[in-house]
Amino acid sequence: MSEAAITPDVQASDRPFADGFDDRPNLIGMDRDDMAIALLELGEAEKKVRMRARQLFHWVYHRGATDFDQMTTISKAWRKDLGDRLRLERPGISVNQKSVDNTQKWLLKFQDGHEAETVHIPETDRGTLCISSQIGCTLTCSFCHTGTMKLVRNLTPGEIVSQMMVARDTLGEWPSPANASRLISNIVMMGMGEPLYNYEKVRKALNIIIDSEGIQLSRRRITLSTSGVVPMMQKCGEELDINLAISLHAVRDDLRDVLVPINKKYPIRELLQACRNYPNASNSRRITFEYVMLDGVNDTPADARELVRMIRGIPAKINLIPFNPWPGAPYDRSKTKAIIKFSEIVNDAGYASPVREPRGEDIMAACGQLKSESVRKKGEKVAL
Repeated sequence: MSEAAITPDVQASDRPFADGFDDRPNLIGMDRDDMAIALLELGEAEKKVRMRARQLFHWVYHRGATDFDQMTTISKAWRKDLGDRLRLERPGISVNQKSVDNTQKWLLKFQDGHEAETVHIPETDRGTLCISSQIGCTLTCSFCHTGTMKLVRNLTPGEIVSQMMVARDTLGEWPSPANASRLISNIVMMGMGEPLYNYEKVRKALNIIIDSEGIQLSRRRITLSTSGVVPMMQKCGEELDINLAISLHAVRDDLRDVLVPINKKYPIRELLQACRNYPNASNSRRITFEYVMLDGVNDTPADARELVRMIRGIPAKINLIPFNPWPGAPYDRSKTKAIIKFSEIVNDAGYASPVREPRGEDIMAACGQLKSESVRKKGEKVAL
């Protein structure tokens, strides 16, 4: 926190459920500046407030404290005062499911009763947490189960950060370990919602996660996936400097208009130009193009060759994603032979094109399968 005058970063919309709920400010979702402001409002002396905020930040995000009594470097009297006037509250866990392949999915219930899903995918060399940015989604991508929901609302910074905190609670991963030994070593903003339509909240949450005195996750281990909100991509790269993934899924505008309807607003040519301009993209930090393999829709050798032509000059890799079915889905998964042939063409052109192994299908935790029963109340509006 700078020595300049303290100004709040927590907006009223970050605390949307005060009426009828516990309206004590929740520390989860606050950065150090916000904590300092909260302490000033509690009457803490300004000369001590920065040090006190740093102590709280450490306990909340590095140690993962779930109760003020755990904060043993703080006096008992101050701990009691904090507990009386502030909250330290995670969302509730409505459902916790574990797949036969050890993928784990949490359905988290927030203070207003709405729910969102978070998924942990353990692998031999990493553990990836798939985090949601919204409840529902406004993009209606036709192959995605989340897209069958209407957008209910954006998640707050606290609700985004707390998804990682709940996962680490379950996995017993406190205090924050070194990156190399983490069960959650990577984050993908690839859950429910379009992150760039909730950018300010996502930015704040990720900056808390990156902070060297808290969760301490390297920005190189964070990937944001977008369906192509072109005007926000440059800002995301400049301000967050994280990895970028693009939900491409088609090589023609007429088909992508159907699969990813935002394409009607930001067509493929504009999207690819934004990728070429993305800050710090290089051979060591390639842009990932996600391409769901749909039987007889986008999986021909001609599609593969056009994909290679389109992305020429962009430091990139292509993740081929066998379609993960969901109830009522209008598509089928591409045949194995078609996926292999597609991958060979892309690989032979010099682009890595791993085929993503479906994970957590038995618990509906695979890519494109996330959904909750949350429904926006009649008349409610969502600011994007």
